[in-house]
Order: sequence, then structure tokens, then C-alpha cells
Amino acid sequence: MSRAADLVRRATERGLTVGTAESLTGGALAAEIVSVAGASACFAGAVVSYTHEVKERILGVPHALLEERGAVDPDVATAMARGARQRLGVDWAVSTTGVAGPEPHDGHAVGTVFVGISGPGGERSERLDLHGDRAQIRRATVERAIDMLATQISFPANA
Repeated sequence: MSRAADLVRRATERGLTVGTAESLTGGALAAEIVSVAGASACFAGAVVSYTHEVKERILGVPHALLEERGAVDPDVATAMARGARQRLGVDWAVSTTGVAGPEPHDGHAVGTVFVGISGPGGERSERLDLHGDRAQIRRATVERAIDMLATQISFPANA
């Protein structure tokens, strides 16, 4: 069973809804989830927020946070997930932000990625230090985001 199929199965079994907020993955995370037959039972939608303006206006990421730290930040990842959860009206949301390359961005090395999670069990972010080309970094980010979300919704206290 694929990672995405496992996520869809776990969420559906628990009657949970999920959504995504994506920057560096540009919709690839949502596309991976909806590639699974039956994803509509749990997947509500996605926000692709490539610019600071969209992160701020649509997801509610604080302007001061983006100005002070930039988009490649653990608190920004958490705020993106929180915003997606609120805007999409889902139980759980996962976000991706970082540098896929080919060049460093805002002082962060290529492969610096943060994945954020927001749900009834709480909020957190995880830093990933990935290697490879742009496509490999984006793919690894999608895989880790799906794994994090599937793991998070598997705990009974979070269901």
C-alpha cells in the first residue's frame, strides 16, 4: 500500500478530514493524496501559497513573522498548517515550506525544509535536511509530509 493510500485509509476509518498548505511542493502533496481512489472521503482541499502575500492573506500567517524570518521557518510551517485547517474546515492539515533549489533562498541552503502539522492533537513542525536535485527534494518532502500526517492521525487521542 502506498503512503498516500495508507493516509486515506487511516483518515477515512477514523472519520477525519484532511487538507494541505503547500509552498515548495506546489500542489504535489495534494496531487499525491487525491491520486488514491476514495480520497474524497477524507480530503477537503489544498492551498498552494508560493508567495508571502498568499501565505499571509489566505492562510493567516502573521506578516511580522514572514518579515522577520521569511517563509523557510518552523513557525511559518505551523502557521500555514493552522491556517489551512481553519480555512478548509478540516480536522488535520499539513504544510510544506522550504528551499527545493537550485539556489539557496533567504540564507537557507537547498534542501532546508519544514513540514507543519495542525490538528486536535496539537501543532508541531519538523525540519528536514534533504539532499538531491529539485525534484528529489520535493518528492522527499511529499513523502515525509504524508508519513507525518498518517502517523499523527493514527493516535487514538488525536482521532
